[in-house]
Amino acid sequence: MALWQGDSKRKSTGGRLRHRAKKKRREIGRETIAVAIGEDKNAVIRVTGGNFKMRSFKASSCSVIGSDGKSYKTRILDVVENMADPHLVRRDVITKGAIIQTELGRVRVTSRPGQVGMVQGVLVEEKDKK
Repeated sequence: MALWQGDSKRKSTGGRLRHRAKKKRREIGRETIAVAIGEDKNAVIRVTGGNFKMRSFKASSCSVIGSDGKSYKTRILDVVENMADPHLVRRDVITKGAIIQTELGRVRVTSRPGQVGMVQGVLVEEKDKK
């Protein structure tokens, strides 16, 4: 089933709106992608204006901004917490705002991996160095 991202049939006050035109193909949205932990799997899709967008289905690594301000590429180990939906943690689904465990420590995801094609995040808690 297609997702329609056009105007609503109702005003914010609850009154009915008259349609200005028919539904257009450009107003159709796409299903969301649940990005899982695994071997990298990406797809390139065409978007409005002939541009391209990278979508990620599975991710194994993450680009992390450390406390020193430098960027590091590290391996994703596990999804620890997700405020959006606790069930996504059990399924190891990575979304924006999720807390993931990496080799460097816990990282909060700042990118939208299903739309950007990669996982980016900020270091929240460093791993103890012994």
